[in-house]
Amino acid sequence: MKILVTGSSGFIAGYIIEELLKHGHKVIGIDNLKKYGKIRKSYDVHKNFKFVKGDVKNCEFLKKHLSDCDHLIAGAAMIGGIPYFHEFAYDLISENEKIIASTFDAAIHSFKKKKLKKITVISSSMVFESAKRFPTKEGDERNIPPPKSTYGFQKLSCEYFAQGAYEQYKLPFTIIRPFNAVGIGESKTMYGKDVLSGNIKLAMSHVVPDLVQKILKGQNPLRILGSGKQIRNYTYAGDIAEAIRMSLTQVKAKNTSINISTDYKISVLELAKKIWKILNPDKKFKYISEKPYKYDVQRRIPSVNKAKKILNFSADTSLESILEEVIPWVKQMVKEKKI
Repeated sequence: MKILVTGSSGFIAGYIIEELLKHGHKVIGIDNLKKYGKIRKSYDVHKNFKFVKGDVKNCEFLKKHLSDCDHLIAGAAMIGGIPYFHEFAYDLISENEKIIASTFDAAIHSFKKKKLKKITVISSSMVFESAKRFPTKEGDERNIPPPKSTYGFQKLSCEYFAQGAYEQYKLPFTIIRPFNAVGIGESKTMYGKDVLSGNIKLAMSHVVPDLVQKILKGQNPLRILGSGKQIRNYTYAGDIAEAIRMSLTQVKAKNTSINISTDYKISVLELAKKIWKILNPDKKFKYISEKPYKYDVQRRIPSVNKAKKILNFSADTSLESILEEVIPWVKQMVKEKKI
């Protein structure tokens, strides 16, 4: 199968592409390189991988490269952490609407040509931003108030694009909702202002690698956003990639949404203590709570039953195993002064 992956330089996309190549698929990766710049990947010279620099908002460009593909994984988006939601509140919704509209226009065109079989939309757990009941299951996003952030609202909009394209053109889709993806490959973005956390600049948009880099740089007491009581399920990006690969050909995954997450939940404070103990085993853990951002969701706990039922899949990589991969990588990035 030949698969086009948009936003191919993103850190989750890196795991997806590696997973697809490992299982014998041919992959075209498209990215405009505006977020991270050019990043070397292990599969750059793989015989079944081709990278094309370009902007997916250019629909004719996308149509050209999608013309002989069986599948499209829509991962391109302007994305970042909580500071992003405030600094780029308008740009996030404006840019991402243009990206998803162009992507679906190209997908519908290819589907009409009898080539494209399905589109997979990478959504976000932020569609559940306003949830009050937990664990949140697929379908709850339509029965709760809409997300408060423009990013969360636009991700929900992506899901409506999938609905509309199916209802009008019968384009099959699968919506994948990752919860708090963690892995290696995320770097400091090339745009956006610096955000200080105490005396340390926040380097990345995800909490795990950023806590690691602050501790490695000697921050003591450690600065934590908000009370630290926020609950999250940190999911290995490799598990997310595996679930996406499995969903491509699973008939039951057509025209539905699937949460992809570990079922292990932990508070940010407990996470910080765990990382601190690994890096500073002989030092007493101390922390300071910083003023939280407006859209700092307090609880994000998903139901994972649908993934088990439809894909026979569960994200089983432990947090300890994730840290064994992430910590050495962050150490190297700090050493090379890339973060």
